[in-house]
Amino acid sequence: MRRIYCLLVFLLLISLGCAPAISKQLRREVSRNITFKEVIKDPEIYKGKVVLLSGVILGSKNTKEGTLIEMLQKPADIEGRPKAVDESDGRFLALYDGYLDVAIYSRGREAVVAGEVRGKRILPLGEIDYTYPLISIKEIHLFKVRKEERIYPYPHWWYSPWWHYPYWYPW
Repeated sequence: MRRIYCLLVFLLLISLGCAPAISKQLRREVSRNITFKEVIKDPEIYKGKVVLLSGVILGSKNTKEGTLIEMLQKPADIEGRPKAVDESDGRFLALYDGYLDVAIYSRGREAVVAGEVRGKRILPLGEIDYTYPLISIKEIHLFKVRKEERIYPYPHWWYSPWWHYPYWYPW
């Protein structure tokens, strides 16, 4: 009986570790058949639809409307976190009705946003005018910063900086 209890506790802990970032209730409202590619082509068609988008924050600022976050869309992994790939279907603006600290919601942070499509905004991007889909945030989740992976040019555990000098060898 004790083994069964321990197994149930273990399974519960594992399932909590895989919990989605966005609430179950809001995920039910999401229009699953709508892709970001479709939304970016013509955001006006999808006004009022709830979408789930992941991406990387490019910038954020507090305005009279609320906190406006510019994001680069990225494909999501199974838990909703943006994949670390060089793929994107474009940029979007996420508007939070309230205050978010822009020091926390800063450039480079990964996030998933669930919200309602409100239309489009045309803003300058470099020397062009870019049409951003505007998403009204219902929920936003920031992911923890990824640990940097160090790539060693050689297996560091056996490398010696003096092995190539001939005067260390007696022959």
